[in-house]
Amino acid sequence: MNPPQEVISRPSTPAAELSARSLNVMRIGYAFMGIGLAIVKWPLLVNNARSLPLWEGVVVCLLTAMSLLAFLGLRYPVRMLPILLFEVIWKLIWIATIAIPHLISHDLDSATRAVLVNCSFVVVIVAVVPWRFAWRHYVRTPGDAWH
Repeated sequence: MNPPQEVISRPSTPAAELSARSLNVMRIGYAFMGIGLAIVKWPLLVNNARSLPLWEGVVVCLLTAMSLLAFLGLRYPVRMLPILLFEVIWKLIWIATIAIPHLISHDLDSATRAVLVNCSFVVVIVAVVPWRFAWRHYVRTPGDAWH
């Protein structure tokens, strides 16, 4: 007779909390963000990097890095969730503090309008983020100990 086998339980991983459907929906968001930025920002970096004004160059480099991280999110959708959250947060802050006041005062210039149109695509990212999961893991879960 064989002794009873011990059941080995694996620790729950954050990815295990989300369904395959949720993970694939997140991947759609990463692909949308990564491909969109690659189409718009990579050519600026490759063709015009040296001629860009200082802050425009900073923005192009930052957004190019974001696109690379978004592509990494295709492989690791849960681990890269902070990239999606960053995308949502900065765009909503910009819309709330810059675009809406200009809209209210009816002085929205063409450059600001163009940025507003680009930022409005954040609705896709808002739609793919698993908000209950994000809330549970980034707000409700106790933080790491400060040693």
